[in-house]
Amino acid sequence: MKKIAISLFLFMLVSCLSFNVSAQKQKVILDSDLGGDIDDAFALALLLASPEIDLLGVVMDQGNTPERARIACRMLYETGMENIPVVVGRKTDDSYSNQFYWSEGFDKVKPVKQGAADFIIEQLEKYPNEVIIITIGPVPNMSDILDKDPGALKLAKHIYSMFGSFYMGYNSSPIPVPECNVVTDIKASKKFVSSGAKITYAGLDITTYVKLKYELIELLNNRKSPLTDAIVGLYSLWGYGRELKPEPILFDAVTVSMILWPELFTTRKDFVKVTDEGYTVIDESKESNCEIGMSVNTEEFLKKYMDRLMKQNLIRK
Repeated sequence: MKKIAISLFLFMLVSCLSFNVSAQKQKVILDSDLGGDIDDAFALALLLASPEIDLLGVVMDQGNTPERARIACRMLYETGMENIPVVVGRKTDDSYSNQFYWSEGFDKVKPVKQGAADFIIEQLEKYPNEVIIITIGPVPNMSDILDKDPGALKLAKHIYSMFGSFYMGYNSSPIPVPECNVVTDIKASKKFVSSGAKITYAGLDITTYVKLKYELIELLNNRKSPLTDAIVGLYSLWGYGRELKPEPILFDAVTVSMILWPELFTTRKDFVKVTDEGYTVIDESKESNCEIGMSVNTEEFLKKYMDRLMKQNLIRK
């Protein structure tokens, strides 16, 4: 009888621990322009390979959103993660990317029918103050959400956004520029920064430093897992026609890692506004409305990133 009681106690303890691990997973929605620059694929790969993340949905945010969604659907299918919803945001153009060839004709998994703004609002209302939104593209979806419900984004636990150029431009230039995700839709960007939501910007000030060396891409290629095969395949299409052995800057993966490894970053509270030209300007005379990334431990980030992708074993069951 004593052995039965002990066994029952141990079973209940293990069950409680398992429940706690599950409950502690961070709920995340990714808002992405996957299929544009290659860093979106590297960012999605990091989320899929991170067991501490509960990815509620992958939402396409700009451009040829149906084709972008097809890439996401195939990545999720290949890694056995097709239970994660893919959502098609508002299509803003018919542009075509080499990366679209990777998923051309794929129809084993299809996006959900719900629109992007409605999907995100529904998740935020279902899990108030629990969901982190990550935006790694232009922000028309955020603008659409604000048009439908001006207070919806305040229900997010936090928003991390690859957005802005505060003290640094592209290629580590000391001159700020209109950053791509801002200037692509300036009207939406203005609404986003004025939303009153809790936002941390991973601007060029930290992301422009993080380049993935070609020898690390070769390691990922040699790993031969469904996830690494997917991102290397997309990388090859992105790099086709560019210089020999292009080395991508991981703007978007850096943004994701602010949630996973916050100890690698320093941030600062500031007030940010967007100008008519697409510059993200700091006004130190006003009370802060956000945080901005100021520094990143690049070497440690790359170690952790590679370790996460090399040691994952996502496969179709």
